[in-house]
Amino acid sequence: MGKRNNMNINNLIRSNIKKLSPYASARHEFTGKAEVFLDANENPFETGFNRYPDPLQIEVKKQISKIKNVAVENIFLGNGSDEAIDLLMRIFCEPRIDEIMILPPTYGMYKVSASIADVAIKTVNLTLDFQPNVDEILAAEVKNKTKLLFLCSPNNPTGNSFDLKTMGYLVKHFNGIVVIDEAYIDFAEQESCIKWINKYPNLVILQTFSKAWGLAGIRLGMAFANTQIVNLLNKVKPPYNINQLTQKVALQTLENQEQTKGYIKEILKERYWLELALGDLKFTKKVYSSDANFILVEFDNPRIVYDYLAAKGVIVRDRSNVILCDNCLRITVGTHEENGILVNCLREMI
Repeated sequence: MGKRNNMNINNLIRSNIKKLSPYASARHEFTGKAEVFLDANENPFETGFNRYPDPLQIEVKKQISKIKNVAVENIFLGNGSDEAIDLLMRIFCEPRIDEIMILPPTYGMYKVSASIADVAIKTVNLTLDFQPNVDEILAAEVKNKTKLLFLCSPNNPTGNSFDLKTMGYLVKHFNGIVVIDEAYIDFAEQESCIKWINKYPNLVILQTFSKAWGLAGIRLGMAFANTQIVNLLNKVKPPYNINQLTQKVALQTLENQEQTKGYIKEILKERYWLELALGDLKFTKKVYSSDANFILVEFDNPRIVYDYLAAKGVIVRDRSNVILCDNCLRITVGTHEENGILVNCLREMI
């Protein structure tokens, strides 16, 4: 294993992004209080939505700051975490020159976003126990070319968390930006890596409102990083990337944490019951332990199971063609009623 590399983030940024003069919206130029706004060519008649939203979503970030114990200036909000993924590639990866590294099986949008950006994709498969292969990762990276390493923990579609020491070692020794995607962290026993952002300048943590918060429909993702990276994300994002409706719903939900805690408690309870129930089926080969709100299950014949459930109106995700997930279905933890319907359908197959 290699020695710690001294890193200068400036050396990783695309030259055109360094030179970029971002668009300055009317709401960027004036941030104080006023009674008459004639600066942004808005419709003056009050509809509730005739004014542009806060381009930096400060009130939402203040609430997130309290909950996550992260400074406002270390928070970026995107149109889903997918926007942050896309922007990171635009900031750091030169098309047809640079590359990203992913660890299959993993979240599919890393690959799609790289393909759209015309950025090469280097893959280093997870080990058989679904952990990053540190030696292979560090041996495969090319200095000044492998710009981004994506670690999805808890991992989608396997459901397990990566070892904290392993992730810490990679953040220290990888020569580019390390992105730890924690979309499912609220369901895990393992702690978040969010407290590392002030320690490691090359670290970005992704989280989302789509899972535990129950707000997939508003498309709001979070990125946590040092101020240099957050400022770069704000520099390249569209001026009003988070609309007023999304900000309003997010604020209402952030002020009602007890509801979200209730969702998490119920999902964890149901996940445990579902793991036991699925494990009792004769045609189940393995139920993988999960730190997420879904379970990866290996069946004797997953396609027959999938088609049978679909015919009954129960839809799960077939992951049997994904590397290291042979014969596996990914099953989201639903409500108690939904999980009961699933298991009863499967028992009817026996």
